[in-house]
Amino acid sequence: MRGANQSSVSEFLLLGLSRQPQHQRLLFVLFLSMYLATVLGNLLILVAVSADPRLHSPMYLLLGTLSFVDVCFSSSTVPKILKKDLNSSKIKIPNK
Repeated sequence: MRGANQSSVSEFLLLGLSRQPQHQRLLFVLFLSMYLATVLGNLLILVAVSADPRLHSPMYLLLGTLSFVDVCFSSSTVPKILKKDLNSSKIKIPNK
């Protein structure tokens, strides 16, 4: 089978999803709400697993670990997307 794909990608460049300001605001709100729901849901799972002693079985400890990893991964990628979206649009964040 010599016809296999031999190409490789060394980097990924996200240029933006839309150039129209009304779409950018909608996408920003959509991504922000999905991010907050993900983080809050996973934190709720972590609190439930750690607070209830009946949930200290291996299955729930695995669920808690997966929730922690999901919070870490989503907290490292989604804020970058939101920052890129804010920088590419005309939305200004006031400095405090």
